[in-house]
Amino acid sequence: MFPELLHRHARRQPAQAALIAGQATLTYQELLHATDGIAQWLLDRGLKPGDRIAIHRHNSIELVVLMLAAFRAGLIAVPINPRLKAAEIAYVLEHSGARLCFSEPALAGMVTTVEVVTQLPSFTSEFKPFAEAQSNPDAPALLLYTSGTTAQPKGVIHSQRTLYEGAAELARNSVDAGDTVLCATQISHIGGLGVVLLPALIHGATIVLLGIFQPAAALESIEQHGCTFMFLLPALLQQLVEEQTVRPRKVQSVRAFLVGGDTVPLSLQQRASDMFQAQVLEGYAMTELLPIAINTGGAARVGSLGPAANATICILDANGEAMPPGEVGELVVQSPASCLGYWQNPEATADLFAGGWLHTGDLASADADGYHWFKGRLKQIIIRGGCNISPQEVEEAFYRHPAVLESGVVGLPDAVFGEVPVAFLSLREGHEASADELLAFTRTLLSDYKVPVTIEFMDVLPKGLTGKIDRRRLRDLLLAGQETLEASKTVPA
Repeated sequence: MFPELLHRHARRQPAQAALIAGQATLTYQELLHATDGIAQWLLDRGLKPGDRIAIHRHNSIELVVLMLAAFRAGLIAVPINPRLKAAEIAYVLEHSGARLCFSEPALAGMVTTVEVVTQLPSFTSEFKPFAEAQSNPDAPALLLYTSGTTAQPKGVIHSQRTLYEGAAELARNSVDAGDTVLCATQISHIGGLGVVLLPALIHGATIVLLGIFQPAAALESIEQHGCTFMFLLPALLQQLVEEQTVRPRKVQSVRAFLVGGDTVPLSLQQRASDMFQAQVLEGYAMTELLPIAINTGGAARVGSLGPAANATICILDANGEAMPPGEVGELVVQSPASCLGYWQNPEATADLFAGGWLHTGDLASADADGYHWFKGRLKQIIIRGGCNISPQEVEEAFYRHPAVLESGVVGLPDAVFGEVPVAFLSLREGHEASADELLAFTRTLLSDYKVPVTIEFMDVLPKGLTGKIDRRRLRDLLLAGQETLEASKTVPA
């Protein structure tokens, strides 16, 4: 599917810039040559269709070529977020069974469990002609690891077809054929890959790759290349607006931002729209399904998730019955863009698709016109700036410290990031540990965005009827304010 698109674009517009990264540019003809050549090079290394290859790089031309070459060769690409720590990377590599890991040199030292490749052949090489049969568009092509309600991340399986179905819907509703798209979020995340890169490739648009998001660099890219469209998380849009306020650039080329990954404050939408004289469009999706709803065009309703996008949406009550407009229940979906399931996890896959619907774990309502309104999360996952954080994963990091007896992690609403994690801990009798010490300890095990912003110490953490730590009660205590916690604190945070 995507390799065939490259062939079409290379015939129609061979000299048009496909990828721009810093001072480097690849035309569509050059991108096709590199993709086919690297695909054959991968197979010549002994890899076979269905093998997994990890790609551990920031946004770059090399990352895009490796991804497309994997699709071309029938391999399964496993992008690894460059923000992950060594232990997190090791889990992804082991769980996916990756044969190789393609890392950029600065990141290679974090990979210790499989063979690491840091150097690709030059894209101008005279490659052997690609000789393999066309890959199966319905076979697994991508594993994206995302934190959920379990301690360990789950590998979401997509085929080229499920990716294409989602990207084509976004190509119809957000990205235009004449756009110069700025890819400012990491392609290792569904946002950078599914919202920006793949829809732009469907149109044959020019894609400007930002290695690491920095608001100044993003604005300079817009000014230099005349970027017209970009996808951002709410926290990143906030940073962009603040930077443009302090040091304005020429950004009149921007026609639209698509913003998702968390609730977008109405004040931020208005401020960005006024500053850039551009549309601020909202989208609702998850790693398992992109998109679910898009709030675009002249009929957009600010604050809504929007109407269904290439999907059938239903709001279900606790008994699995459909609810009438205005009532709150779990939002479930059926769509040709739904993932294939979770890698080596049939139980979680069955839960995801229980009753023939993909269960989002989000609470929502629908109005009479088919617009959907977010009402909270059925699951306890924390979403910080669009990044999923499993409470169990953070709790387990604390449990590895000898002073910690009990650990509970919940999300605190935050005006910039949507939510930030806060930890509640009780210490073992006879042990002492400060908040700074414990946070520094978890920072060696977890990505920085997963580390709690603060710790609340308690003698005993509240439990539910089954004896499990009651996170809902912890969150209620947190929201009730500091005074409620004073009586149960034993160590200053």
